[in-house]
Amino acid sequence: MLARVFSAAVNGIEAYPVEVEVNAGWGDTVVVIVGLPDTAVKESRDRVSTALTNSGFKFPMGRTTINLAPADVRKEGPSFDLPIALGMIAASEQMNGERLERYFIVGELALTGAVRPVKGVLPIALCARAAGKAGVLVPADNAAEAAVVAGLDVIPVQNLREAVGFLEGEVDLPPTRVDVARLFEQPGEEDLDFAEVKGQELVKRALEIAAAGGHNVLLIGPPGTGKSMLAKRLPTILPPLTLEEALETTKIHSIVGLLRPGQALVTRRPFRAPHHTASDAGLLGGNINPTPGEISLAHHGVLFLDELPEFKRSVLETLRQPLEEGYVTISRAAGTVTFPAAFMLVAAMNPTPDGKMPGESRCSPREIQAYLGRVSGPLLDRID
Repeated sequence: MLARVFSAAVNGIEAYPVEVEVNAGWGDTVVVIVGLPDTAVKESRDRVSTALTNSGFKFPMGRTTINLAPADVRKEGPSFDLPIALGMIAASEQMNGERLERYFIVGELALTGAVRPVKGVLPIALCARAAGKAGVLVPADNAAEAAVVAGLDVIPVQNLREAVGFLEGEVDLPPTRVDVARLFEQPGEEDLDFAEVKGQELVKRALEIAAAGGHNVLLIGPPGTGKSMLAKRLPTILPPLTLEEALETTKIHSIVGLLRPGQALVTRRPFRAPHHTASDAGLLGGNINPTPGEISLAHHGVLFLDELPEFKRSVLETLRQPLEEGYVTISRAAGTVTFPAAFMLVAAMNPTPDGKMPGESRCSPREIQAYLGRVSGPLLDRID
């Protein structure tokens, strides 16, 4: 028997539909997964088979073929565990699969049959709404994140048995609801405030102007003058995120897996402060299948680069195009992906290699000039 389950996968910051086709036929007992699965997807055979047994279902005897369509796009991650398991149960006629076509289904399975959270649920929920589906079946920890999407029933499932019971109409699982307006009214968890800073009136005035106009800033001064302290408090005086900006920021954080369990939305402007040993792939994004880097995680927020001259010259030069255009395009053998990167750059550095002012430094003028020359002119031109 053939069963079809609908799911989705993430490419860049957007999701695309994936149809999981499961056919239970005659032959030796074996499970074959086709459709360009990666290692994590191939390993789902063992996770799903054990979860089926521990959940009280019979493992299908004979040859089970699982196709992930479209077959020409590589599938990654464990999020196909739940749809594969439900497809195997429906194909072996252990459940009625009529309601399967109404939902997008994602989730990782534990060996006990419990459903674990996955990455990228928000773009998958948006994809489900665009595809005209009635709702999505997602892990309970991801339900609040998906419930931000209006016009979609978000069904939280704790385990495989519960998912089957819901699809057969035996278990009533109320959809998760989220009051988006109330999320923005909740106070932030950070305990930093720009109003706490005493003194430094000229610097504070400069940062206020930069925050109002979205200008990039370079802070130069000896250690202990408050450069990092001021930069960390800058997001608290930036304008609040709009719903559209919050959704876009949340999608990026969801894909990387930075959302806390149960967190629905990123309602505060992000602040990212990578270490000066960061690589260009860590800053811009990379991997075999590109994932967002620090500049995309700082989208609609602040990217703080402390000790700016200590960053590799090649890493700093990669910032020039994103600072100019507000996005970054990464090309790999697997394809080309564009990530948003509209961030406010705040950089800090010492005036001399030993951290003292030029009149007090023991460094020679040539050493000071070489230190300052680590930051190129074209990059400085993009700092107001």
